[in-house]
Amino acid sequence: MHRRPVVSTNGRVRALALGLVLALGLALGLASVTPASAQQPIRIGLQGPITGPWALEGEMAVNSVQIVVDQINARGGILGRPVELVIGDDQGEVRQSALTAQRMVAEGVVAVISSYGSSITEAAQLIYEDAEVVNIAYGATAESLTQHGHRYFFRTSFRDDRQGDFFAELVTTHLNLQRIAIVHDNSTFARGLAEAARRSLANKPGVQVVFYDAVTAGERDFTAVISRMRTTNPQVVYFTAYYPEAGLFLRQMRDAGIDALFIGGNAAINDEFIQIAGLEVAKGSLVTQEPLPTDLDYPEAIEFVNEYVRRHGAPPSTPWPVYAADALNVIAAAIEATGSTDSTVLAEYIRNELNINGITGPISFEASGDRAGAIYKAYVVDENGRIVDAGY
Repeated sequence: MHRRPVVSTNGRVRALALGLVLALGLALGLASVTPASAQQPIRIGLQGPITGPWALEGEMAVNSVQIVVDQINARGGILGRPVELVIGDDQGEVRQSALTAQRMVAEGVVAVISSYGSSITEAAQLIYEDAEVVNIAYGATAESLTQHGHRYFFRTSFRDDRQGDFFAELVTTHLNLQRIAIVHDNSTFARGLAEAARRSLANKPGVQVVFYDAVTAGERDFTAVISRMRTTNPQVVYFTAYYPEAGLFLRQMRDAGIDALFIGGNAAINDEFIQIAGLEVAKGSLVTQEPLPTDLDYPEAIEFVNEYVRRHGAPPSTPWPVYAADALNVIAAAIEATGSTDSTVLAEYIRNELNINGITGPISFEASGDRAGAIYKAYVVDENGRIVDAGY
């Protein structure tokens, strides 16, 4: 209950004395006991395709990172300060990516989780590098991204050359297939993965890459490419581009009478791919990718999946959103360990000292900014439309 003060000389003296005590206390640093919720937040950016053709990935990334934000803030924040997530929509477009990165820098974020798509990330990383802002990609696997000597760029996902090796081993050793068609879309990511796969296949005796060509991202009619591919009689088609085109390509491939096994790269198959292709067409398709979070037995992964399902009804249908969540775990760990939000301090620590257990397993980095190690699995679309472990 608020009491009206009694106006008296003694009361005024007591009030003045109390005010002096409080002022002295603040001057001596007693403000440090202010709760984390009242402290200035640590602002961390998340750049991704919130709208546009890859909006599903953007939605899952926001959902995933928000879980980690909430977990950190429930523990009292970082250095006693709450985390504030600043979301930037790059729409999955190169030009918009650069604009989004510029806005993130202007917003004064401490670090950025950025982004999905190698071409999109490439446009942003140059801006973050010039501004000396730590940026950690979560869905960008092109080898070239870590070949420029950038000081502030890292990624929690793995590189295409390692996936190319996995694909070559899968089709030759496990599936015993020899006539391979490879299709990409000339994007930095898809072309890089296609070239990595072709290099790896070149070392496999008896294997032929009978067809190697590109489609155009955003196109809906692939009959010309499919007609040329049909004449080469492939046993397997490795489609290294993204899921909106992958679903259409597979459906048109089947309409053309090509019954070759369809294998997608790690951006080709998710729930939306199945909707685009149709379940009857999509089932039996394989994908080479990092393990889904539901297949990770780390305590951090189990806790994350349970919380994601509690909030959204089902786990993420691709690994990328979880790599975004782990990018925030990396940033938070670096700030806590160094006691700093200075990008140069954080970058040096992440590159040379950081070693944590993330949702996706142990995380440390090579001098290039690439994540150390690599784990890949093959998944298959089952008859119920689920993407499940294929056993390879």
